Amino acid sequence: MKVKGFTMIELLIAVVIVAVLAAIAIPMYQDHVDRTRRADAVTGLTELAQELERCFTRNNSYTGTGCPSGTESSPDGHYNIAITAGDDSFTLAATPTGVQDRDDCRELSLTHRGERDANPDMAECWRTE
Repeated sequence: MKVKGFTMIELLIAVVIVAVLAAIAIPMYQDHVDRTRRADAVTGLTELAQELERCFTRNNSYTGTGCPSGTESSPDGHYNIAITAGDDSFTLAATPTGVQDRDDCRELSLTHRGERDANPDMAECWRTE
């Protein structure tokens, strides 16, 4: 009588294949999620910059009544955005919070001149697609 079923070797090979696929897929997925959440920082920075520009139009200053100041959260809450504003300039700096804290991009910043910067790599950190 012939017994049907899988041998231990066949099962072991299947487990190894699944482990290799998971080892490749999981980091790629996490990188995709981090980049998607970085878009939250870019959105928050640009929205706050627009709000500060509207404030400058009203008050002839980036500070004053109705102007954002201190620290704000990004739209989805994955970043805290620090606002440093003076009469004629501002700098916005977004730092990751929560699970996004594992991201390699430690800070994204935007100035009143539209100058973008990021730590450690500006080109990679501002890329959101």
